[in-house]
Amino acid sequence: MSLSLVQSRALLGLEAASVTVEVHLANGLPSFTLVGLADVEVKEARERVRSALQNAGLEFPGNKKIVVNLAPADLPKDSGRFDLPIALGILAASGQIDAAKLAGHEFAGELSLSGELRPVRGALAMSLALHTRGVSTRLVLPAASAEEAALVPGAQVYGARHLLDVVQQFLAQPPEGEAPREGWARVQAAPGATAPVYADLADVKGQAAAKRALEIAAAGGHSLLMVGPPGSGKSMLAQRFAGLLPPMSVDEALESAAIASLGGRFTLAQWQTRPTASPHHTASAVALVGGGSPPRPGEISLAHHGVLYLDEMVEFSRSSLEALREPLETGRITISRAARRADFPAQFQLIGAMNPCPCGYLGATTRPCRCTPDQVARYQGRLSGPLLDRIDLHVEVPTLAADALLATPPGESTEAIRARCTEARQRANARQGHPNQALAGADIDRHAALDAAGLQFLKTAAARLGWSARATHRALKVARTIADLAGSEHTQLGHVAEAVQYRRVLQTAA
Repeated sequence: MSLSLVQSRALLGLEAASVTVEVHLANGLPSFTLVGLADVEVKEARERVRSALQNAGLEFPGNKKIVVNLAPADLPKDSGRFDLPIALGILAASGQIDAAKLAGHEFAGELSLSGELRPVRGALAMSLALHTRGVSTRLVLPAASAEEAALVPGAQVYGARHLLDVVQQFLAQPPEGEAPREGWARVQAAPGATAPVYADLADVKGQAAAKRALEIAAAGGHSLLMVGPPGSGKSMLAQRFAGLLPPMSVDEALESAAIASLGGRFTLAQWQTRPTASPHHTASAVALVGGGSPPRPGEISLAHHGVLYLDEMVEFSRSSLEALREPLETGRITISRAARRADFPAQFQLIGAMNPCPCGYLGATTRPCRCTPDQVARYQGRLSGPLLDRIDLHVEVPTLAADALLATPPGESTEAIRARCTEARQRANARQGHPNQALAGADIDRHAALDAAGLQFLKTAAARLGWSARATHRALKVARTIADLAGSEHTQLGHVAEAVQYRRVLQTAA
């Protein structure tokens, strides 16, 4: 048989579109042609496959005209994931393995020149796409990639270490007396029983107001901006925030891990651990929201169901920060290109940190600030009003005096605070089906209704502080979260008063 078909998957967002690798051997001038909108990495598969087959002791049909088509032809293909299906297609077309046995399998894997299989990114995304669409097939991957793909419930995943491990499974008549190779096995990975380990918030001395703001943000899914001098503890607080969030469900863990797998960042040790993405302030808008051709996830998607921490927030470029507006509202990002578009989830909690002025010591007790009012206004003005509107909580993190730092005992542990946050989040989910941050439209009036005193207080505060409608609604949602933490069925005046205090730190927000 001179024609063979092998199934594989391409990565386009989380879709993992199906790709058919068609291999045709014909008489004519010896050549090896690869078509089907293949990237440079895929075209280089010709040399990898040729060497891998020869070094594995298999026959490469060098006297034939070889044409490999990756269908559909208009779908971009990248990376070395097609090495293994191309090699199997050549072997099937030349009669060295049984082409009929390949049915019901999908393959992905990069080949070394010796025939060893190297891991590929996006293995978990491929397995999750098959599970989501209800496709029943056997997924054959390099052993390292198979472990993460097997995390998807019910997945039929097989791992192999060498090309010969795969070939042995698809021979028409296995040689008699030949022992089966040990590199082939069905992988059924069970998630670890140990709970994720996070840094403990008790390590942070003092800063009761900032810790309270972190608790409210974790309970309601709110975004947070911390403003304070250098060394006041903003980074320590942010790095411990993920531990305050409720434990991840299996579905959340799969989505988060699949995106990390697309970026080549997933490890089994991260399973069911809330991610914290902390890009450097020189990161571009594309690095934050995603892009490229084909599109890849950015930092906001890699922080899906986790935390996006922007340290020195005002030092990010204006275009990078403004690109966060829509994802903060919708929880998704759509990357459009001339021929393709990819949709990535981006349900992250934004934690920003910044100094109050260029020198960093405005309001500090340790040293005087040397900035003029105009310099302070320009510095804080780097965060636009529309972006600040979308950040629910603004909190000041003051400098802690040396005697207080050394004499203050450890604070409340992450575990104790997480228990309260989880309980408050469960109240919100039972009442409205989602965290308070996601309240919109009529749901705000229905679930965050104020008593007369609270309503009048909020109206007065919004008028005096010049809040927009969005800022007013966000303060109301924060008040609803404070009420949930207090176990109150109704949003009362005290809850509103506390929520108002979290939007008065920056001069630009006043």
